[in-house]
Amino acid sequence: MAMSGTNVSRRGFLRTAAGVSVGAVGFPYIISSAALGAGGTVAASERITLGCVGVGSQGTGNMNGFLNKKEARVVAVCDVDKRHCDRAKGLVDKKYGNADCATYADFRELIARSDIDAISLATPDHWHAIPVVTAARAGKDVYGEKPLARTIHEAKVMRDTVNRYGRIWQTGSWQRSVANFHHGCELVRNGRIGKVTRVEVGLPTGGSTGGRQAKPVPESLDWDAWLGPAPWRPYIDFGGQGVHWDWRWIMDYSGGQLTDWAGHHIDIAHWGLGLDETGPVEIEGKGVYPKDGIYDAPTAYKFTCKYANGVEMVVANDRQVPKGMGTVWYGEKGWVHVDRGRQATEPASLWNETIGANETRLYESRDHQQNFLNCVKSRQKTITPIEVACRSITVGLLGEIAMLLERQVRWDPVKEEFVNDPEANRMLSRPMRAPWHL
Repeated sequence: MAMSGTNVSRRGFLRTAAGVSVGAVGFPYIISSAALGAGGTVAASERITLGCVGVGSQGTGNMNGFLNKKEARVVAVCDVDKRHCDRAKGLVDKKYGNADCATYADFRELIARSDIDAISLATPDHWHAIPVVTAARAGKDVYGEKPLARTIHEAKVMRDTVNRYGRIWQTGSWQRSVANFHHGCELVRNGRIGKVTRVEVGLPTGGSTGGRQAKPVPESLDWDAWLGPAPWRPYIDFGGQGVHWDWRWIMDYSGGQLTDWAGHHIDIAHWGLGLDETGPVEIEGKGVYPKDGIYDAPTAYKFTCKYANGVEMVVANDRQVPKGMGTVWYGEKGWVHVDRGRQATEPASLWNETIGANETRLYESRDHQQNFLNCVKSRQKTITPIEVACRSITVGLLGEIAMLLERQVRWDPVKEEFVNDPEANRMLSRPMRAPWHL
């Protein structure tokens, strides 16, 4: 997509070759019809080449989505577990009918490739910030999984770096590309329930308890690389689905279901409220934490955020809110509840109302990955740009901090720091294990 000095890129060569007659040059170009976009294919010069970093279950799902997009071409995969890499390569090679997909254990080597336009990132939360900053500085666009980051400091650095380098970012907060979430938010934004006074966000109840014994590291896994910037600890018997799932219950790597889902239902709450560019001013709550063992993420949680406009938002595991999972906006004239595969309103007839041409219409997408690819080409913002992701995870992390401190905290959403609270401000970041740093 770019030229550097006098060296023409692969895309530049194909564009030039496609537009030059044989008689205008000293020798004939022989270019396949697929390279020029014949037969319903996308010309190679217009394809977006992707590298996938993190190809466990979520990463493989995202990769499969891109494999089915005609304008995308997956050329490389990366994972610190060789089993994941080998499996992902097999899927890519089968799709394209060749053996060309490259595999990497180090994301830096994949990102350094000049022929890769964008990366799809689906690593554990503690491994989001460094690859994203590295990719942005290398001129790559990013489709990145939620939650954006493990800390508020990381989220801000990621946002600022992506914007500084002019990169396209799409968060994996795909609910914005689903019709019922979109319609529910438009109903709220257009005053169908009157002035909103309260929002309830129900997230999964989750977590695990108990101790685990140390055990040998699986032969396929580079454990030190998996830990990366997190504190070192011996490999353990994670039980259940193993390290590739149960890392979520250890706060060195994640905040549990609270932060895992902040980029979904809290994101939708903000969209409906029109608060994508700000945050709460007061937060307080309580969490229930395991009393022993290595798992320390909350197994139950509930906190309340107050916004400058007077709206109060309660975020809790689904057993602690009346309507369970999803987002509910309560207004003076009724309420709207949206969740995956279901919705409800009061009055019931409200859901069938249409949004007029002169009313507030929200950004519309019906295919999250396609929206990313379209924006890579157009250089327009995606439906979930990094500014939005930063604000969504900030709410989850503010709740985490308030619960850990067991007291109310006050937040300045403009300065993005706690107000006169050195203790809380120290929790905006976590030290990174050498040699890793932002």
